Amino acid sequence: MKKLNIGLIGAGSISTIHLDAYRNNEDAVIYAICDLNEERARSRGAEYGAVKVYTDYNELLADPEIDAVDICTWNNYHAEISIAALKAGKHVHVEKPLCKTVEEALAIEEAVHATGKVLQVGFVRRHNRNVTFLKKMINDGELGEIYYAKASILRRLGNPGGWFSDKERSGGGPLIDLGVHVIDVCWYLMGKPKPVSVSGNTYRKLGNRSNVQQLSFYKAQDYNAEHNDVEDMANALIRFENGASLYVDISFTLHAKQDRSSVAIYGDRGGAEVEPELAIVTEKNNVIFNIEPQVDHRGFDVEDSFQREIDQFILCCNNQANTISPVEDGVALMKMLCAIYESAATGEEVKL
Repeated sequence: MKKLNIGLIGAGSISTIHLDAYRNNEDAVIYAICDLNEERARSRGAEYGAVKVYTDYNELLADPEIDAVDICTWNNYHAEISIAALKAGKHVHVEKPLCKTVEEALAIEEAVHATGKVLQVGFVRRHNRNVTFLKKMINDGELGEIYYAKASILRRLGNPGGWFSDKERSGGGPLIDLGVHVIDVCWYLMGKPKPVSVSGNTYRKLGNRSNVQQLSFYKAQDYNAEHNDVEDMANALIRFENGASLYVDISFTLHAKQDRSSVAIYGDRGGAEVEPELAIVTEKNNVIFNIEPQVDHRGFDVEDSFQREIDQFILCCNNQANTISPVEDGVALMKMLCAIYESAATGEEVKL
């Protein structure tokens, strides 16, 4: 395969695991890094051996040596950079969420179809080995018809501040930041049924809780305790055309005893949990069995999943594979996310 020159745009914290994955892939070359903060861009460039460093993504996209770009910027830049990169003849990997609005998502989809370039959305949990294993079980009919899924990521103290708590840059709070992960993996495992209606709620009751002492939490590089205009938590019920449904609840901050993450799906022949640990539930000879698969990581292996995601992107760019996270799926997720926000704002169910 051809070695691909990669240009990474947005050198914040999430970029580290992307860059590590490219460095580990023998068919990728970390060629350029771009960030609005020149010092950070140069530091990242030196660390990963990038040939060039930019502060303007347009200059990076004009570089004919670059084959593909990886977008790790604030959410409000995802659409414009993705479209510009596609039009510049570059393949694109864009971190989740695809963008901020359905209109932006449709514009990206149009650009993908017009240019014929690869665009892979960063739905990293799809690349988790346990999800791959479970997806095959479902496709083989071992769990039967999947009719319900439930997912939660509840942080009791976890508003990262900075751009995460700035709606203009992020598009929202925990729903668009964390909810997109678990809504997507449930929908993917369910077979991507067509969503038909959404009923959702969002709450802003606790703020960023910067007053809390003696309990640490992740903070964005541009953490600012003063600004916060995103929701604390959200919940939603999504109904699908085939009669299946998905319930989700997500928080940055909540008066909960502890953080909790769970993803479960239920079929008429069996069920499964993906998080916090992989488990299968089935019935044999009129007895219920709880099965614990013997695997290296029963939970979400972050580094391995990102590596598998980036490895697939490189294969797709070299016409060796088709992405399992295409732009169309990014559009579908934006429709669901935006419908939850709309339902919460209007107090009514939203039809899709």
